[in-house]
Amino acid sequence: MRKIYLLQAAVIAVVVLLLLIFSGAFYTVDQTEQVIITQFGQPVGDPIINPGLHFKIPFVQNVNTLDKRFLEWDGAPVAIPTRDKTYIHVNTFARWRIENPKLYFVRLRDERSALSRLEDILGSETRNSIAKHDLIEIVRTDKDRQPLHDESLKGGPTGTIGVLPPIQFGRLKIEEEIKAAATQKLSEFGIAVLDFRIKRVNYNPDVLDRIYQRMISERLQIAQRFRSEGEGESARIAGQRDRDLNEIQSNAYRQVQQIRGESDAKATEIYARAYTQNPQAAEFYTFLKTLETYRKIFTRDSTLVLSTDSDIFALLKHAAEKSNGSPIQAEAPAK
Repeated sequence: MRKIYLLQAAVIAVVVLLLLIFSGAFYTVDQTEQVIITQFGQPVGDPIINPGLHFKIPFVQNVNTLDKRFLEWDGAPVAIPTRDKTYIHVNTFARWRIENPKLYFVRLRDERSALSRLEDILGSETRNSIAKHDLIEIVRTDKDRQPLHDESLKGGPTGTIGVLPPIQFGRLKIEEEIKAAATQKLSEFGIAVLDFRIKRVNYNPDVLDRIYQRMISERLQIAQRFRSEGEGESARIAGQRDRDLNEIQSNAYRQVQQIRGESDAKATEIYARAYTQNPQAAEFYTFLKTLETYRKIFTRDSTLVLSTDSDIFALLKHAAEKSNGSPIQAEAPAK
């Protein structure tokens, strides 16, 4: 009976050992993974990149899985000075993958070490590249994309306002420059940089006030120019209005005087014709005109000194002679 128990125990031990051997001898590779087989800590053979069931030596070889997908790297915002001495905060990101799994495993082992190396190399290349270019190169996408210009802001006494300096590179070319430099260095670690982009650019808080003041000053300069041009245009319109008004008044006065002269000439002609036709009517008209003249020049407080041969005095003298029967002395003033 005891022998039977020992035999059963031996069979169970053999079965368990065989299960352990077979379970350790096979492994599966997912389609998103690639495998490095290590023996006593050293990689052996080529990387396993095909998904499915694979075999290894149990208890001796170990399976190390690496990601085969595109991986992401997000850089922390870094304060970097540009070539024109403007401090900006630059936030970047990149997409990368493991191009040489064996070299990657030997040099870095895991993804955390890879991200640290990416931070060092991409961050360093970003600082070097931005420090070689002006701020306008970082802001504009490329040199062929030109901003819209208001033609009314060009020329004038204040010069050209709001016109950006010429762009030689642009942000896209700078990003390609950073990517090329980083790819060359990261290839030593089995990493390929698929894409690199500047995600966000912010001004340093220390220079924001100066940036705002410069923007305000430029806007005020533009507003002052528009205001000056408006005042000049207003003065020109006012001057033209005065000239037109004076011309209209002059033409109107000339026409009035011309009409008045023609009417006076016609009236004189009519008077002359009436005088030749009826001397009494002419005398009566002269009398009425003289009375009208008296009414205009004589007031309650008027004092006149007239000579004896004056036309005005002649009618008064004639009227006085008829009323008194004696001539009026020339020395007496008429009131």
